[in-house]
Amino acid sequence: MKTISVLIPTYNEEENVKPLTEAIIEVFQKDLPQYQYEIVFIDNFSTDKTRSILSDLCNNNPQIKAIFNSKNFGQFNSPYYGLCQTTGDCTILMCADFQDPVDMIPRFVYEWEQGFHIVCGIKTSSKENKFVRFLRTCYYKTIKKMSNVEQIEHFTGFGLYDKSFIAVLNNIDDPTPFLRGIVAELGPVRKEIPYEQLKRRAGKTKNNWYTLYDAAMLSFTSYTKIGLRLATIIGFLFSAIGFLVALVYLFMKLIFWNSFVAGMAPILIGVFLIGSIQLFFIGLVGEYIMSINARVTRRPLVVEEKRLNFNEISE
Repeated sequence: MKTISVLIPTYNEEENVKPLTEAIIEVFQKDLPQYQYEIVFIDNFSTDKTRSILSDLCNNNPQIKAIFNSKNFGQFNSPYYGLCQTTGDCTILMCADFQDPVDMIPRFVYEWEQGFHIVCGIKTSSKENKFVRFLRTCYYKTIKKMSNVEQIEHFTGFGLYDKSFIAVLNNIDDPTPFLRGIVAELGPVRKEIPYEQLKRRAGKTKNNWYTLYDAAMLSFTSYTKIGLRLATIIGFLFSAIGFLVALVYLFMKLIFWNSFVAGMAPILIGVFLIGSIQLFFIGLVGEYIMSINARVTRRPLVVEEKRLNFNEISE
């Protein structure tokens, strides 16, 4: 009998983990009785009652497992590490807040049985803020045009991954992995299934403008070269323009000194403009350097505090 793993990253989801677990088990009992299941939670150092609830769930059901991180290791490292700890013939990754529909699980499994090793949920519509949705769409289209690697629009990681692809993830030595990009770059032929992202069932979202920016910059610095190329090209152009302006200024100063003194304002404006452009690209190059630094330090993805039920064989 095949085993299907369901991985659920958590952070302060005390109101959601128990009803989500019950909903997943109901789906397996009703629609997928021919499969075994394991539900794996990886908790990113929750400060509410999430961990105590997960401990109770694990005590009551050996097919529910949990990993407790010793610190909060971010929104990318924890799910990636969790995927590598699952033991099923395939693994379904989904969020803990019910925004990823539980009823998609049988559809994912069906496509997997048809031979697709990756089945992606594509968020074609959403009940999130329309302005945020618009910004996401702009971001996906922009990164898709700039990247030299295929990018998947409106893919959050929600989907099914065959154990053969989980093995690929295990062999990637990257302390700051970006799963969405890895799926597009290294994954086999995939099946994309559209769905509507639901509203959060309970609790507050952990995403904010900083985390969204962090996600955008991780993908930008991991899968594009255009930022550095733009810095080089624009830097060259402005250097050439600056040299020509200096020559013209010298010529005008020598010939028309008295009348030219009043015309220095445009030059000052130009200096400030060029300076601001330089600062922008210094910051952009800094983002690439931070990405490089995070990779060369070779820190672990996460450090575990403890794990529950991993030594027990599910029946």
